[in-house]
Amino acid sequence: MVNRRSMQYLTFFILIFLLIWIINKTNFIFQPLLQYIGAIAFPLIVGGLLYYLTRPLLHFFERRLKMNRIWAIIAVFIVLILAITLFILYIWPIARTQVMNLVNAVPDMVRTVEDFISYLQSNNSNIPDQVNNAIDNFFQNIPQYLQTVVDYLFSFLGSFIGQIVNIVIGLFMVPFFLFFMLKDGEKLVPFILQVFKKEKASNLRELLRKLDHVLSSYIHGQLLVSFFVGVLLLIGYLIIGLDYALILALFGMVTNVIPYLGPYLAVIPAIIVGAIQDPINVIWVAIVMIIAQQIEGNLITPNVMGQALHVHPLTVLTIIFAAGNIAGLLGIILAVPVYALTRTIIVHFYQTFVKTRDKKEDALL
Repeated sequence: MVNRRSMQYLTFFILIFLLIWIINKTNFIFQPLLQYIGAIAFPLIVGGLLYYLTRPLLHFFERRLKMNRIWAIIAVFIVLILAITLFILYIWPIARTQVMNLVNAVPDMVRTVEDFISYLQSNNSNIPDQVNNAIDNFFQNIPQYLQTVVDYLFSFLGSFIGQIVNIVIGLFMVPFFLFFMLKDGEKLVPFILQVFKKEKASNLRELLRKLDHVLSSYIHGQLLVSFFVGVLLLIGYLIIGLDYALILALFGMVTNVIPYLGPYLAVIPAIIVGAIQDPINVIWVAIVMIIAQQIEGNLITPNVMGQALHVHPLTVLTIIFAAGNIAGLLGIILAVPVYALTRTIIVHFYQTFVKTRDKKEDALL
């Protein structure tokens, strides 16, 4: 029995590697398909994200307010338009002003750092010559560093401008994707399962239900957690009187979408701004971040996300670093949900295999 099972596993892995080899050798066949997927990936991802965010609202309009599906979808779009309008009217002007002020203040910040280091060098003879030389070399090379950054930004903008038409078309397509997802999303599962036999259809229905639960839990949970963290950071920054509080809180809200690494990325610009504004602010910013993370980790995340993903933090960090090296920022953002979905599929089929094997063994007995 053990040898037979080992041969089954060996055959399975050989077939998997053989399939990968065949796909690699016939890449020209799949290239048009990959190009098509790449063309619709942006509106599909954004539309899917909005679908999971607005689906509870759609069900509320349908079940509580007894609205027709089409009218419920229209009501959802009205809510989205109102939310975007409120953001543009009340939040965007303040954020834009703070961004412009921060950009204009960068030269003064650089001069402040230079003056501080010069003061340390002139008033502390205990600093080793190697450290002084390293500091001098750093400031002498600042124009070169800035030129490198500018060249990178121009190259990025060049590629960005080259893709601007695709982005605009993608944004234009998002409402259509969202509309049909809300309208016909519940018909997808029956459409897929109609080609399978009853037993297999039931098994796949359970798998699709698990995948939907995992994806919905992650999207709702991560975005709600990020929103609450952004609000907590804004309140804390306003209390300590930190400059550019809104834009720094919005940055913290966005970076918190990245699990575990997000909070550390969010605190870096806040500490820099706080240190230049007043060195004591470094301590206050750290306190605000610690309090926000404690509230988020002990109260918000357990109640909002629960334990739906069951992913160990070390596993998350490993996946994020690997995905970042492979696919950049998009890989970092999508790494955890893709891993959670993949693990759910593997666990489901393994459990199905175990149940089938136990049934066969019981039948033999």
